[in-house]
Amino acid sequence: MNETIARILFVINQGSGSRKDIDWNGVISDYFENLPYEIDFFLLPCDEAAVKLKKKIADWKPYRVVAVGGDGTVNMVAHELRGTDMQMGIIPAGSANGMARELEISEDASVALGIIVSGNIKKADLIQINDQHICLHLSDVGLNAQLVKYFQEGSVRGKIGYVRALIKALFRKQRMRVSVQFKDKEMQYSAVMVLIANASKYGTGATINPLGNIYDGIFEVVIVRRLGLLHILKMFLKYQRFNPKQIQVLQASAVNIETTHRVHFQIDGEYLGKLKVVKARILASQLNLLTPAEV
Repeated sequence: MNETIARILFVINQGSGSRKDIDWNGVISDYFENLPYEIDFFLLPCDEAAVKLKKKIADWKPYRVVAVGGDGTVNMVAHELRGTDMQMGIIPAGSANGMARELEISEDASVALGIIVSGNIKKADLIQINDQHICLHLSDVGLNAQLVKYFQEGSVRGKIGYVRALIKALFRKQRMRVSVQFKDKEMQYSAVMVLIANASKYGTGATINPLGNIYDGIFEVVIVRRLGLLHILKMFLKYQRFNPKQIQVLQASAVNIETTHRVHFQIDGEYLGKLKVVKARILASQLNLLTPAEV
């Protein structure tokens, strides 16, 4: 096998999630010990991570790059690989592994590593946001972005930390006036959050976008007019048909979203502050994504 083709780079976020006791370097090295691949590691967090990762990829020239972390790590790797021939894999190691859950990638390390070696390759879409960010999974303004902010500020990770942040966000949620412009139409809504969704579910397993398909060349705009504790529990337990008075789903390839005041904003689980305008457009078939054989 050609030396360049055999190279796999693992981008490991050592500060990600609640599984910090796992020695990912050791687990991965042991798995590949007798396999015909050359592997290397890029460790996070570090200063100027995106710049250093770009240089590492350019210098070492792997044919597969694997994100070992949560959705933020996945987003970072996807940003570097978009539009290239390199293939991207995911090892779920975050607090909420939304993209891994979407692809049905097991949290069992040996099973996930098996996908890196022999998984299927599918061309996935990305969403470009405000001409500078990309979204592979879900981004939103409003309630969930506020939840992400509280979760990142908290000291507790895992499900307990998520529940604490959720309760805090629900008690402090605010309604917002939103203008959604797409397909030469402009619609006004009063909502608690608006999603730009490439995928279908949050990392917790809650289905928020039943039309989500990361390979179809479009994305969904999900307007959530009301969302209380009962609605959240329904999404966790079993997807039920959305009441159009509470949640509306629009499909688009480009959209402009404007709010009357600055609101919380997140992309793929990373809080990015407050803003009033979100512009999004689809980048179809931009990422060579490794998926389980049955997906």
